[in-house]
Amino acid sequence: MAGTIHLVGIGGVGMSALAQAYLDAGHAVSGADRSLRADGSRTPVLEALAAEGVRLSPDDGSGVDAGTARVVVSTAIEDANPDLVAARARGIPVVHRAAALAEVLSARKLVAVAGTCGKSTVTAILGYVLSVCGFDPTVVNGAQIAGWDENGTRVGSVRKGAGDYAVAEVDESDKSLTAFHPYAAIITNASADHYSKEEMDAVFDAFVRDVPGPVIDGRDSSGKRHSGRFDQEVEAAIGTFPMPGAHNRANARLALAMACALGADPVQAAAALATFPGVERRLQRVGSISCGDHEVAVYDDYAHNPEKLHAMWTTLADAFPRGVAAVWRPHGYGPLRKMLEPLAAAFRSVMRPQDALVLLPVYDAGGTADRSVNSDALAARLADASGAVELVQDLKGAEAYLRARADAFGVIVTAGARDPGLPVLARRLAGKEK
Repeated sequence: MAGTIHLVGIGGVGMSALAQAYLDAGHAVSGADRSLRADGSRTPVLEALAAEGVRLSPDDGSGVDAGTARVVVSTAIEDANPDLVAARARGIPVVHRAAALAEVLSARKLVAVAGTCGKSTVTAILGYVLSVCGFDPTVVNGAQIAGWDENGTRVGSVRKGAGDYAVAEVDESDKSLTAFHPYAAIITNASADHYSKEEMDAVFDAFVRDVPGPVIDGRDSSGKRHSGRFDQEVEAAIGTFPMPGAHNRANARLALAMACALGADPVQAAAALATFPGVERRLQRVGSISCGDHEVAVYDDYAHNPEKLHAMWTTLADAFPRGVAAVWRPHGYGPLRKMLEPLAAAFRSVMRPQDALVLLPVYDAGGTADRSVNSDALAARLADASGAVELVQDLKGAEAYLRARADAFGVIVTAGARDPGLPVLARRLAGKEK
């Protein structure tokens, strides 16, 4: 394609991965992001893209010019976005991220990973196992895999491969997964999140209906749509999977089932699983805080809906009976409003007297969102919860609260989507960042 491909919101997990995939395919890329500051500071992901030659600009329309061949947006980009307005004024084609990714991967047999929870982890495990088993897949994920960033020189959620297969996470939140026509598919699970459980099931049923290759459906306990050899070595490997929690063992089982269905040797796939390096922000152990007679572990996690938060908390509670202190920020006003009661129920079900929940305000990404609900509404619904519930105004307030009380807990975890400050807070608490 002649000209530059311009990505709006290039710093986000989905757009940054697409930018890396475009770069790997030989395209010129530019991008705009709200996080770009006047002082020139950038996130590590934006630094990696800039180092690869991506021209970055503020989200003010200045990045769209006569050399722009197309503009790529996600559903989150509003009609009044300056880059989108500039593209329309110049008559530049505007393409949705899902359609763009489908096009980039169209030369390979796509294995699409969909589902309400666990997509990124399953995609990472499958991509890693297939790479160890000699398939050399291209992988485009919604989370970074340890080591794939090549020491910060590229976006670590993407693996450049030359094999026949591509593995990609596809998004159900806006139903853009319908842009893909995969050879094989995994459905991890379905629950009420962006839509009702019934609507979610209908979307996934339609998505896999015409898939010609293997379908591994985590919703189907009968296993009738599972295929491929899946023997004792694989089951034994799942039992010792290095990522903690029953939900991650379930993720590993889905990934290995697909790897075997695609022809991977079960023994080799099982051995690969044991060396899996982990996924960033998926129950990622960052370090610890020394508190005299004991160490307080520090974790970071992407959990942002009731199911993910429940899985995160119960896993950590089992491992750290002394107490869990979780810092959580809702990732949007709409999601908080929709999930307010289920979120309150989830926290009430997992919190113990020795636990604490530190609530940050909703992450505000700008735009015209309805801001009539915030974290205080959730705190009010947790008045009868076991343990402490603390409202703080910002990350500094969360850090001060935790440093003053760290000794009371066995583990501290920062959790939530979107906010790039959450993993930074985890690293700072663990003494790995100032």
